[in-house]
Amino acid sequence: MAVKQFKPTSPGRRGSSGFSFEEITKSKPEKSLLKTRKRMSGRNNQGKITVRHRGGGPKRRLRIVDFKRDKTGVPGRIAAIEYDPGRSARIALVFYRDGEKRYIVAPVGLKVGDMIGSGPEAEVKTGNSLPLQNIPNGTVIHNIELTPGRGAQIVRSAGASAQLMAKEGDYTLLRLPSGEMRRVLSRCQATVGQVGNVENSLIKLGKAGRNRHRRRRPQVRGSAMNPNDHPHGGGEGKAPVGMPSPKSPWGKPTMGKRTRGRRPSDKYIVRRRTK
Repeated sequence: MAVKQFKPTSPGRRGSSGFSFEEITKSKPEKSLLKTRKRMSGRNNQGKITVRHRGGGPKRRLRIVDFKRDKTGVPGRIAAIEYDPGRSARIALVFYRDGEKRYIVAPVGLKVGDMIGSGPEAEVKTGNSLPLQNIPNGTVIHNIELTPGRGAQIVRSAGASAQLMAKEGDYTLLRLPSGEMRRVLSRCQATVGQVGNVENSLIKLGKAGRNRHRRRRPQVRGSAMNPNDHPHGGGEGKAPVGMPSPKSPWGKPTMGKRTRGRRPSDKYIVRRRTK
């Protein structure tokens, strides 16, 4: 797909860019695969804000995407490529031979009319989902499970891909998009190919209003607040933060402080993304 440059008809349009949507083949979603979702605006079940700077934007409906790919041995045909407001990647509508319809994340090169399948017997080609033990070394993959049967959890965003490096007993060594080398059970499923909409990172919003459409509210600098609102607040004029490292509003170190604690999954990480 291509990135569209807007004409500088206003200061907001100057320098901004958007999608051409030339790959979209169906404008209206499949009604049977839609779901309503209440907007929480960053609040938890007690009504307290746990994620700041969220709220507003247009109403969205969830697309039910099939991350499990458990239609083993049932071939499906790609009926349409659609837009999903809930993710950066595009989604593909699949008509299976048994009459069921499902959405999947659309990889690069998948076109309307292509046939896809899943299971150990499936062919190793773009869009097919297989166990890692059935995928050759060096293959580019996405939509990777971490627990067999749970559904894909990693490598799902636009343009993302991992590479299958080697197989060691019951585990498969993967190189993730961050550069991390990680072992995953060979019984876990993954989809062949790279996630589509690769140019997503090249989009320039150009104005604050487009960020509000994405449900992002303004973020105020801590140094512009009062001392009772933020550790960086207070002082006369433009004052430094007055501490060795920046802190969050609740006093936790930020910007470089590692937040990942000791987890049972640490034993599966062969090489971290940071040296």
